[in-house]
Amino acid sequence: MLFMASAVNAQDSVVGKSALDKAVQERVAQEQADRNAIASLLQRAEVRQVAARTGISLETAEAAVATLHGSDLEEIASQARSVENGLAGGASTVVISTTTIIIVLLLVLLIIAVAD
Repeated sequence: MLFMASAVNAQDSVVGKSALDKAVQERVAQEQADRNAIASLLQRAEVRQVAARTGISLETAEAAVATLHGSDLEEIASQARSVENGLAGGASTVVISTTTIIIVLLLVLLIIAVAD
C-alpha cells in the first residue's frame, strides 16, 4: 500500500514537471514573439524617419529589446503591435500614429535608462 502511494506521488511529480516545462516554454515563446513585434516595428521606414527627426538612437532601442522582460516587455510589445497595425492599415500620415511611435521609442529608451 505504501509503495502504491509513493508511485502515485511520483507520477504526480512527473505530470507537474511536464506542465511546468510546458508553461516555461510557452512563456519563452511569448516573450520571443513580443521581442519580434518590437523589433519588427523598429525596422519600419516610418519609425526610422521619426527616430531620425527626433534624434532617437534606434540602435540603442534595438539593443534594449533583448533586455526587456515581464510587464515592460508585454506593454511595449502591445503598443508596438498597435502601431504596426495602424501603419499596415495606411495610417502612417495620421498624427496619432507618429505620436504613438515616439511614445514606444521613448519607453524603450526610458527602460534602458532605468536599467543602467
